Amino acid sequence: MPNKGAQSDVLPRRGGPRAKGAAPPGTRAKSGPSQRKTPSSSASAHGKLRARLRSAEETLQAIHAGEVDALIVSSRRGAKVVSLTGGEPNYRMLVEAMSEGAATLSRNGDVLYCNGRLAQLIGRTKGRAIGIPFQSLVAVAERDSFETLLADARKTVAKGEFSLRRSDGTMVPVYLSLNRLRGFKGQALSMVITDLREQKRKQIEQIKQAEAMHRLLLEHTLSVQEEERRRIARELHDEAGQLLTALLVGLRTLEDARKLSHVKAQGQRLREITTQAIDEVGRLARGLHPTVLDDHGLGVALSRYASEFAKSHGIAVNVTPSEFDSSGLPVAVQLALYRILQEALTNVARHSGAKTVDIRFARSAPGVEVAVIDDGCGFDAKAVAASSKRLGIQSMRERAALFGGTVRFIPPRKGIKVQVQIPLGKGIFQPAVGRGSV
Repeated sequence: MPNKGAQSDVLPRRGGPRAKGAAPPGTRAKSGPSQRKTPSSSASAHGKLRARLRSAEETLQAIHAGEVDALIVSSRRGAKVVSLTGGEPNYRMLVEAMSEGAATLSRNGDVLYCNGRLAQLIGRTKGRAIGIPFQSLVAVAERDSFETLLADARKTVAKGEFSLRRSDGTMVPVYLSLNRLRGFKGQALSMVITDLREQKRKQIEQIKQAEAMHRLLLEHTLSVQEEERRRIARELHDEAGQLLTALLVGLRTLEDARKLSHVKAQGQRLREITTQAIDEVGRLARGLHPTVLDDHGLGVALSRYASEFAKSHGIAVNVTPSEFDSSGLPVAVQLALYRILQEALTNVARHSGAKTVDIRFARSAPGVEVAVIDDGCGFDAKAVAASSKRLGIQSMRERAALFGGTVRFIPPRKGIKVQVQIPLGKGIFQPAVGRGSV
């Protein structure tokens, strides 16, 4: 609407009428050359004047009712957004109290309104933020993505992560959520801006903690591997090495034998030694990887290991796999349980002085549970649980933790109870009805 060389458009609020700009009452029109007016042209001029008057009245009523946030004034110098401070309703108080940034954008992305939190985020005053294209705040590399987001927001809710440039040149990671405002005929968009700096900082801290934990686990894994190599080396030297040495001595004796009866007797002895050596090498091989676990499952593999353990250490091992069906369990879970039980029995042999060990299984909907109970001297369960220097116990914990499980040490009346619990997802196996807990 002409007004001293300027034209204004009203930006109505939600629910308010869209009133066209009109010259304020009392504004004089520019005078031109005197022309003679016909009655028809005079009536047309009067009609246009009345229409302009009605438009001006509607505009003033909308401003007075608080339905207008700002005016866009077009002049020779270009468009300018003028905010109306007197037309702010009560809901503005709520928006200003938000911890999130909030803004109203024009269809093209110009800032029509922003709350104090957004002004603080971008390092500008609210007055300087009004009227600037929001695209100018977005990082240059992300402006095309923001234009796409802006186009999507004219149709539906649009969200995305961007970086905003502050007045001091620093970048702020933010999450934008845009939606078209009802009642604005698609001419305005609401936007909520979430500051992601704290979230990013926590993510960086979590990544650093994860890296530190990874380094510790790697160091521990290497330490455990080296300990395992030392154990295998000792067993090869003490068991298989001695048997092979005895076999070599027997062969030399056989060379010196002069009687056939002596040769037969020595040959029988060497045969026994060779059998022991083969069994010992097989035991070491099974210790490195139990092939029977792959072929027959956890129950058979553990029964065989318990039998060998009882012969080697003179400790009776009672395994009750009759209540346990390992079919359907993931191979990785079976191997983890096998290694955990191996370590538990090794600890019994080294430290407990026990005479008998009971191994019990139970399966339920949540997962699988295994208990190793010995009648030995026991130990301080709390001190062991808090210790990080016992490699065997740490290994048991880590193997269970890989599957979200736990290892607990419970002191009964005598000895110790090692309880292993590993949860399993639905569909992994069908739990048997009526099986009790260990």
